[in-house]
Amino acid sequence: MIYLEQTETTTGKSLIIRQEQPADWSEVELMTRAAFWNLYAPGCVEHYLAHQLRQHADFIASLDLVVTLADQIVGNIMYTRAKLVDDQGHVKPILTFGPLSVRPGYQRKGYGKRLITTSFQIAQSLGFDTVVIFGMPANYVARGFRCCADCHVSLPGNQYPAAMLVKTLVPNALAGRHWIYQESSAMDVSQADVDRFDRTLPPLVKGWQPSQEEFNIISRAMIQPPTR
Repeated sequence: MIYLEQTETTTGKSLIIRQEQPADWSEVELMTRAAFWNLYAPGCVEHYLAHQLRQHADFIASLDLVVTLADQIVGNIMYTRAKLVDDQGHVKPILTFGPLSVRPGYQRKGYGKRLITTSFQIAQSLGFDTVVIFGMPANYVARGFRCCADCHVSLPGNQYPAAMLVKTLVPNALAGRHWIYQESSAMDVSQADVDRFDRTLPPLVKGWQPSQEEFNIISRAMIQPPTR
């Protein structure tokens, strides 16, 4: 299904956002690997996550989108079901996305933004009103994501990670209550499975770069719980 089709004013090339197809799987996985390789750790796991997500019951195929430019895939976003549970035990079905990848050479040109914006519109039409992700805040606050503590969304144990970000698609979706985020098992990745998968792909050299330390700091940082 095609969700957006237009001609880019800067390049004159045809840009399409559509649902990912099985014929795209290998290309998307290789693109994701190239986008994340050595970014947050030596090597990466995001390409294998993309590979395994499609088979999980919580994966949402209608929110698995690619953006193409002149028929070349330059970006992809994948969504999975998650849930929030309030202090009274009420369960709220929500979404999380990831991986979100843009092909090297096409990053910081708005393709990720287009995928996020289009996917939010589809998600809302499917009846979802909240998205929770883990990511670098600098990459997502411009898309309307907020600090989890300000939205009263925590992990069990009243933990508020700096990297946990919340986007409400509908005003007052969280109703001012405290919620605990519960991620799907679809996001669980075994490093042994990643290593086994990588042996089937062209070899890449693992290495260190400064973005890994930035991720190390943000991923371990906690925010002070809000005053209730």
